[in-house]
Amino acid sequence: MSAALTARSFADLQPLRRALQEAAAQEAERARLRREAERRARAERHLFRDAVGPVAPLKGLPDRHWPAPVPPEPQPVQRVLDEERVLRESLSDEFDVTTLLDVDDQLSFRRPGMGQDVTRRLRAGQWSIQRQLDLHGLRVHEAREALGAFIRLAHRTGLRCVRVVHGKGLGSPGKAPVLKGRVQGWLVQKKEVLAFVQARPADGGAGALVVLLAPGRRTSGR
Repeated sequence: MSAALTARSFADLQPLRRALQEAAAQEAERARLRREAERRARAERHLFRDAVGPVAPLKGLPDRHWPAPVPPEPQPVQRVLDEERVLRESLSDEFDVTTLLDVDDQLSFRRPGMGQDVTRRLRAGQWSIQRQLDLHGLRVHEAREALGAFIRLAHRTGLRCVRVVHGKGLGSPGKAPVLKGRVQGWLVQKKEVLAFVQARPADGGAGALVVLLAPGRRTSGR
């Protein structure tokens, strides 16, 4: 009975022995990989020294002077930020504004959430015009850049109501207004613009728009 029990116990130890052997082999492999990684790291650290060989300090130069490092030129951080903002706010010529305009006798625009009284008051001249931008004679890309800069500056300085003169196109081929539709599309894309309407006859009529801007840094009266 004792001999049978001993044989059975030895047989039970075989899987354990194999497991221990496999664990030892894995540990040995990990140790080998660590040694190999350390050897490569040492070789990379000493690559330049081994390639150049022994070095010796230069003789006969007791008064060596090391030039002071030249500080880097200051980076125009604000200009870079402004340029990045302009790129983010670039106006598209392909923007379709027709679906956003109120179809009335003169066409107008107001942001969602703005009441109809806003455009009514703009059309009635209840907001005094504080600045004007005249786009006559400018090419399309020039007018786009000028309008973007004008709206940004007007909003930054706290202006609320401005006029943009795009012309009636009387001097254009076919007597068609080249900038009118583009200016409307550009204005809709500017987050500073709350609403705009066609100007009254005394303020330019079909050749100009009266634009209401969101409050900026400095408030101003109507």
